[in-house]
Amino acid sequence: MEFIHLEQQEGVALLELDRGVINALNLQVLQELNEALRGVRDDSQVCGLVLASANHKFFSIGFDLPELYPLPSQEFAAFFHTYNLLCLDLYTFPKPTVTAITGHATAGGCILALCTDYRFIAEGRRLMGMNEIKLGVPITYLVDCLLRQLLGERQARDLVYSGELYPPQEALQMGMVDRVFPPEEVVSAAVKKAKDLGKMPGDAFAADKRLRVRAIKTQVLSYLEEEERLFLEQWYSPEARQRLKDAVEKFTYRE
Repeated sequence: MEFIHLEQQEGVALLELDRGVINALNLQVLQELNEALRGVRDDSQVCGLVLASANHKFFSIGFDLPELYPLPSQEFAAFFHTYNLLCLDLYTFPKPTVTAITGHATAGGCILALCTDYRFIAEGRRLMGMNEIKLGVPITYLVDCLLRQLLGERQARDLVYSGELYPPQEALQMGMVDRVFPPEEVVSAAVKKAKDLGKMPGDAFAADKRLRVRAIKTQVLSYLEEEERLFLEQWYSPEARQRLKDAVEKFTYRE
C-alpha cells in the first residue's frame, strides 16, 4: 500500500496515514484503508487497531479538495459513497479501535477519528473539529449521530453550526477526545489501550460493541441514499462551489 503503513505492536495493528504532510483523503486512500481494515478484522493474531498519522502536523485535513472539487458528479458520488461506508465499517469494527491524534484532525479527518472507540490527542497546538459549514456543505448523518451521542445535543449543535476547531483541552472537556498526552506518548498510550481492551474475550467484546452501535448503524443505512443525494446537491450548489473553490486555493498553499 502506498499511503497506509501497517505494522503490529504487541498484537495491535498500528495503521498510519502517510500521504504527505496533511494526509488528504482521496479514493486511493479510502481503498487502502478498506483493504487494511479487512486484513486486521480477519487476522486472528490481532486483538485491536490504532489509527494514527505518520507525522505530527496533521492526523488528516479531510477531503483532498484540489482533487475532488473538479470531479463530475458521478465520480464524486462514488468517492463519497466509499467514504461513508468506510466510516460505518470503522464505527462498527468488531475489535477495539483507538485513534492516536498527533496533529490536526479536521472535517473528514475528524470524522474518521470519531468513528473509533477512543481518541487520544497530543497536547499543544493540535486542532480538531468540523468546519464543513464554512465550506457550504453539511456534515454526514453518521457524524451528526456520533456528535450528539458523544457531546450531547447542545454542544453538538454549537460545534456543527459554528464550524470552529478546538484545541486539545477544549476537545477533552466537550467529549470529542478521551485523553490528552505529551506528543511522544500518544501512540504508545493508544496501543496500550487497544491491547488492554483486546485482552477481553473477543466474541464478548464484539457482541457488546454490536449492541452499542446497532441503532446508529441502522439509522445511517436507512437514510444513506437520501442523505448522499442531498449532500451532492449541496456540494454542487453555486454557493458551495464558490466556497470550495476558495478553499482549494488555500488548501493547495497549506500542502
